[in-house]
Amino acid sequence: MFDELKKIQELKRLQDSFKQERETVQKKGVSVTVNGTMEVEKIVLNPTASQSENEEAVRQCVNEANKNIQKRIAKAMMGSGAGLF
Repeated sequence: MFDELKKIQELKRLQDSFKQERETVQKKGVSVTVNGTMEVEKIVLNPTASQSENEEAVRQCVNEANKNIQKRIAKAMMGSGAGLF
């Protein structure tokens, strides 16, 4: 049981550190920043692009940023040994 509590504490520490992670992706003059809890923190649109171009660029940026954050988190968890109970 002590080992499980230790693992839970390690997972909590990792989760707290993930909140500090940031991923910014830029495409076609649009910039999106996502944090380690997959929340969008900032979006900067391209003022010279059309609405549909901005929408598509935002979609692409968010998807790529989320994918990159997930990879970094998975790598960190695998490296910590805090994966499965």
